[in-house]
Amino acid sequence: MTNKPSILLTGGAGYIGSHTFVALIEAGFTPIILDDFSNSKPAVLERLQRITGQPVKCQQGSVADVELVQGLIHRHQIATVIHFAGFKAVGESVAQPLKYFENNLGGMMALLNAMQSTTCRTLVFSSSATVYGDPASVPITEDFPRSHTNPYGHTKLVCEDMLAAMRVANPAWRTGVLRYFNPVGAHPSGLIGEDPAGPPNNLMPYVAQVAVGKRPFLNVYGNDYATPDGTGVRDYIHVQDLAQAHVAAVQTLLHGADSFAVNVGTGQGHSVLEVVRAFEQASGKPVPYQIAPRRAGDVAQCYADATLAQDLLGWRAKQTLANMCEDSWRWQSNNPDGFV
Repeated sequence: MTNKPSILLTGGAGYIGSHTFVALIEAGFTPIILDDFSNSKPAVLERLQRITGQPVKCQQGSVADVELVQGLIHRHQIATVIHFAGFKAVGESVAQPLKYFENNLGGMMALLNAMQSTTCRTLVFSSSATVYGDPASVPITEDFPRSHTNPYGHTKLVCEDMLAAMRVANPAWRTGVLRYFNPVGAHPSGLIGEDPAGPPNNLMPYVAQVAVGKRPFLNVYGNDYATPDGTGVRDYIHVQDLAQAHVAAVQTLLHGADSFAVNVGTGQGHSVLEVVRAFEQASGKPVPYQIAPRRAGDVAQCYADATLAQDLLGWRAKQTLANMCEDSWRWQSNNPDGFV
């Protein structure tokens, strides 16, 4: 292993953080996880060790603990922080907005306070396509107006604004904002994947739980949208591709590039029923579904123009919908109850 820099992953034991941990090790970096396990399982650490063949450096604790984060940055000589730690369920954010403001905004403020007292000024932020609100057209480019339709999206937008303000105050700050579209899939080993607590909020893990027999059927919310088959179209990106985007973002910033905000998606949309058919093909299992009324706030189509990420980071998505479904099924069928 080369002596590449140490990278702090806040929320690094979660779905996207754990896959990025593996990608960073494969790229020669030394990732260190900080996680309070409020939305992840400690069992992931042993799985990461099996995949990488290396001991996993992990500190249990909260990103809101400024002294703890300062100590980690000093002790491990952290070159870059990747900030994953945040709550992410849209519906829950509508029901419990204060929980989201306190955790997502408070966590970012605490992290910036901790970093400001060290020499580390490089940060990659886990943002979301929700900062585009209800886009007027597709594909979405980075210069689209930003807005929000729920408290979760609001927190992502405000965190982006916090980073912009830090850069104005001190040009030494270099930040990379990754606006994720719809991360799905799992590591090809089947050892790590998405393990939602309770009913999944997102389509792919719900489809996987129907296919494995954990849930009787899928609700398809609306089949009268102006799309080829009437169901909602989204840009699904394999979590392995997303992990590689984080590696590219870190490398770009450490090589002295200017701050950036980029879409991380495939640039192609797939409808709900396309995903259902692809999953049936990958799993060999039926995925029964029923049509339900549209959900408030859902848009007909949402997919990225990901050209800027290719231009700035040299990154583009490589995996297909079939790959996403195959890897999701391998994870789900090998781990029907998730991490136990």
